[in-house]
Amino acid sequence: MDSPSARNLPPEPHSVEETGLNLGFLADLVIKTMYTRGLLRGHEIAESVNLPFANVVDKVLEYLRREHLTEVRGSSGFGESSYQYVISDEGRARARELMEQNQYVGPAPVRLEAYTKMVQSQSLAEQTVTRSALKRMLAHLVLNTSVINQLGPAINSGKSIFLFGEPGNGKTSIAEAIGSLLPGAILVPYAVSVDGHTIRVFDAMHHHVISEETRGDAATPAISQGQRYDRRWVLIRRPLIAVGGELTLENLDLVFDPTKKYYEAPYQLKANGGVFLLDDFGRQQVRPHELLNRWIVPLERRVDYLTLVTGHKIDVPFDALIIFSTNLNPKELVDEAFLRRIRYKIHVADPTWEEFREIFMRESAKRSIPYSEASLRYIVMEYYVKLKRRPRAVHPRDILDELIDIARFSGIPPTLSKELVDLACQSYFLKG
Repeated sequence: MDSPSARNLPPEPHSVEETGLNLGFLADLVIKTMYTRGLLRGHEIAESVNLPFANVVDKVLEYLRREHLTEVRGSSGFGESSYQYVISDEGRARARELMEQNQYVGPAPVRLEAYTKMVQSQSLAEQTVTRSALKRMLAHLVLNTSVINQLGPAINSGKSIFLFGEPGNGKTSIAEAIGSLLPGAILVPYAVSVDGHTIRVFDAMHHHVISEETRGDAATPAISQGQRYDRRWVLIRRPLIAVGGELTLENLDLVFDPTKKYYEAPYQLKANGGVFLLDDFGRQQVRPHELLNRWIVPLERRVDYLTLVTGHKIDVPFDALIIFSTNLNPKELVDEAFLRRIRYKIHVADPTWEEFREIFMRESAKRSIPYSEASLRYIVMEYYVKLKRRPRAVHPRDILDELIDIARFSGIPPTLSKELVDLACQSYFLKG
C-alpha cells in the first residue's frame, strides 16, 4: 500500500455509531475532559476528543444535559458549537467517580479491530526497497557489497534480521539508517479501546508527526489544511524504536498505570509499521532465551498476545521489522529452532583495508582535516599490522576525534602529523 492519501484516509465519523464507541463511553470521556479543563465551548470539547462536533459531540452534550451532568452558560458566537458548557455539581461527582476508574483524557480511542485493520493495510511488507534506493539509504556508510545484497531482501521481507559481528563495525548505524529512511508514512491512533480499557499508542518521543504544513511528496504526502478525516488518527513517519540493555520482559507487555488506570502500549506495538531494534542483544537484563521464547509465536504468526490486568489476553498485530543487533556469537545466544525463525542472519564483518581507507578519508573530510596517504599508512603499520590488531569501522572517527581534542588542548590546528597521530592512538587503544 502507498502512504495514506486523500482517498484512503479514514473517513470522519458522521454519527456516534460510526466512531465504533458507544454513547456512554464518549459521555464519560467528555465529562472527564470538562472536569479537568473547566468551562469549554462546544468546538473546544470536539477538538479535545478529536471528533466532529456535528452529529457526534453535540449528541454527547445533549445526552449529558438530559442527565443534568452539564449546563449551558451562554454563547460566544453563532451555533451550538460556540455554546459555553460547564459541568454541574452532579457531573462533578460523576467525573470524580470516573477518574477513580480511568484518568484517560484526550483524543477518543479507536476500536482495536479498526487499528488491526489499519496496521495490516499499511504493512511494511507491502513496501519494496530497490537496490538503488538501498544504496542511497546507506550512502553515508562504507559497506561491503555482500552486506547490501543481503539487506535488501531482508528489508523487503518485513520479518526479522539478525545483524552480528564485532563491535564498532556499524550494526547499529545500519539499523538506524533502515529505520529512518523507510519509504512512506503511516497512520497511528492516539489510543485504542478494547473491552472498555484504553491503551495509549501514540508516543511523541518515538512517533514523528508529518504536520499539515509539511509539503508532501510521493513517499510522504502531507494532509492538506482543513482536510476532513478521522482526527483520532495521526500521520507519522514509519517509526524506529530502539532499546538496549534496559529491556525487560515487562516492557514487552501492556504497561498499566495504577494511578491513571489506563495502559501504555509496549515498544513492539508502537513500532508497528516500522522498525524495532534490539541493540546489544544478549546484554539485556532478561536472558536471551526468555526474550526470544516470548517472541517465537509473534514472529511466526505476526500476532502478539498482551495481557490486561483482568488476566484477559488480547490479540494485537505484530508487524514491525525486528532487528537484533549483537557482537556476541548468535549460536551461543539462541538455539537452532529460534535462529530458523529469524530469516536473515547478516554478518557485518571488519572493513577491508580499502574500506578502512575510504572511511578514514570521509571522516577526515567531515572534520576538515587534510588527508594524508602517508599518515594513514603509518597508522596502519604501527597500530594495526605490528600489533596484529583488526580494523573496525568506528576507529577512524574515534581516532580523529581524539586527535582534535589533543590539538585544541595544545592550541594547534588538527593535522595528521606523526606527533598528533601517536598521541591520539596511544590514548585510544589499550596498550598490548
